[in-house]
Amino acid sequence: MARIVVIGAGMGGLAAAARLATVGHKVTLCEAAPTHGGMLGRYERDGFRFDTGPTLLTLPAVYRDLMLKTGRTRLEDEVDLRPVDPGSEHLLPDGTRLALANASLARVAAALDAALGTGAGERWTAMLERGRGVWEATRRPLLEEPLPDDPSALHRDPYVPARRGLLARPPRTLADVARRELRDARLTALLDEYALRFGLDPERAPASLTSLPYMEQSFGVWYVTGGLRALADAVLRRCEARRVDLRFGTRVEQVLGEDRVTGVLLADGSVLDADVVVDDRAPASTAGSPGRFTLLLALRGTRPESAAHRTVVHAPDRADELDAVFGAAPRLCERPTLQLLRPDDATLAPAGHEAAVVTVTVPPLGPVDWTDSARTAAYADAVLAHATRAAPELGDRLLWAQARTPADTAAETGAPGGSVPPPSLAGADGAYLAPPNAAAPTGLFRVGGGAHPGGGLARVGMSAAVAAHLVGTP
Repeated sequence: MARIVVIGAGMGGLAAAARLATVGHKVTLCEAAPTHGGMLGRYERDGFRFDTGPTLLTLPAVYRDLMLKTGRTRLEDEVDLRPVDPGSEHLLPDGTRLALANASLARVAAALDAALGTGAGERWTAMLERGRGVWEATRRPLLEEPLPDDPSALHRDPYVPARRGLLARPPRTLADVARRELRDARLTALLDEYALRFGLDPERAPASLTSLPYMEQSFGVWYVTGGLRALADAVLRRCEARRVDLRFGTRVEQVLGEDRVTGVLLADGSVLDADVVVDDRAPASTAGSPGRFTLLLALRGTRPESAAHRTVVHAPDRADELDAVFGAAPRLCERPTLQLLRPDDATLAPAGHEAAVVTVTVPPLGPVDWTDSARTAAYADAVLAHATRAAPELGDRLLWAQARTPADTAAETGAPGGSVPPPSLAGADGAYLAPPNAAAPTGLFRVGGGAHPGGGLARVGMSAAVAAHLVGTP
């Protein structure tokens, strides 16, 4: 039995603590904040409840495995999990509106043909099929196993292009894929949204990013009743059941040990001895990645039955948005690509009312001064006005709105600049690979969005499984 200190009660830390305690280790979890969940925060006001981080779950198998391995129960026994259908509605730059089915490539292709013209669905499906090739080539080394000691194989992009002649050059970036294979600005907008959602520039991100839309549209998108904070609560309960020593309001200042971990130094000057330390804190290396601007909407009246759970409003000017978020002088895009989330969940609002959330990818704290309240208020007005293109009734029904910026993320989670870590991707000479889980000194392991296999709720859960495997059993 090893003495293990887990630093941070984000989803990576909680999941790692539950796994390690289940196999017999003595686990102490130290969290500087007074509560758990990390990015899965919660905001409550006037009977309204909102997730302040991720709101939807992909690859629920990751958390099904966690629940099974740590307590022999199904994920569905711990939370109310249901598929989102349609998976998304889209208001495209030219005003076209369409709904894409959840977990049905055939229905997605049919919807694209109906809305965008014959052939659009075939081109999109062919691209996703090549994304499937990326998924199959990288699933184990990039997601389910520790990062190899020699990761050079993952430096090469496994995306196989649609060949048009023997000398066809493979696409280097996601934007190359769109230009050469989709050949439609509206399909390009659909593909760009996956990059923007994860804080990645489609003009730089490798073509392997096509695995993300393949995974989502093949395996589906899921919602947890009560919001994803309910998932964090379920994993916390599992830690309690496995007798993890949970210490909130306990900041770790330093990991001790030169060649091998010996313990951690706490903010009060005391030392916790440890044979292993698992660190779920956001690393400084994620600083500079885009963050999220979130607008929490308390709405008068019930949710219309016709409202989609997730509506994506695409930026009308692609070049302006990419320059605003990823250019040399980051700034705010007044009409950005945004997600409008309207879950059919009566637990989130007082009877007869609706809670909705708008999210936008934006520059982090630093390039933009998110502490400027006037700037934040003005941007909230611009984002709400843009969202009403898809749902005009929002303005008339608005009781109040609460803006949350990368400054809030930084203050609540410790993420440098309020940045959101992106997922790991193969290609680009390894530029999009997160650091390995095993670190120096011996006995130190990383979990969470800043460690292999990168950001996103499913990958964070995978990082905990990989780290627990590396630590091993007593």
